[in-house]
Amino acid sequence: MKINNLILKHYLRNVMFINGTAYAGKSTMVKMLADKYGLIHCGENYDCVPKGITTPKTHPNLCYFQTMKNWQEFVNRTPQEYSNWIIGGQREIAEFEIAYLISVSQSQKTIVDTNIPIDILREIADYNQVAIMLSPQSMSVEHFINRNDADKAFLKEQIMKSDNPEKTMQNFLACMAECNSKEVYDNFANSGFFTLVRKDAATDTKQETMDILARHFGLETASSSI
Repeated sequence: MKINNLILKHYLRNVMFINGTAYAGKSTMVKMLADKYGLIHCGENYDCVPKGITTPKTHPNLCYFQTMKNWQEFVNRTPQEYSNWIIGGQREIAEFEIAYLISVSQSQKTIVDTNIPIDILREIADYNQVAIMLSPQSMSVEHFINRNDADKAFLKEQIMKSDNPEKTMQNFLACMAECNSKEVYDNFANSGFFTLVRKDAATDTKQETMDILARHFGLETASSSI
């Protein structure tokens, strides 16, 4: 069964998508916008895959954590292997994410920190529903492992447990660089969607950025008319 993209677009009309590179501020903006405008909040890596549907045969990338030997295997994959896993996972989860977003957004506007690939977003969403947030590769790689969240702390712990922590750390950072390569950046930058670039990690521009996104998504207009 294949559903026409115009049908998907109709049922996703209440969804706002934020995509882009690491350390661009996506998850922060999704939360801030959801809190201020009363949106359903689908944050980074939110759970949209029902249990018992995926298998290593049908969804090998989504099931990687079931099939990997241990966390040392995870942190020591080559940059290309890691990148292929990320890209494959984005493709595999997209249909689950779309179905879930349709189910939750019919009565309330929804905002999502998404990894749905650009070519799919073009087919299921209009310009004013999508925002791309970018950061330079150096910023996304430099700050990734030191971000203040439990997942990054766990990864750093696993890296430190390796036989050669320094080598493993450099390899893992190379994986991050591959996932945030110039090719990946350019694909986002040339997507045709509304785009914001984070150039300064030291200056707090969260409020300004949120205001810009709110205007892009039409939230200020909607809020003002209530």
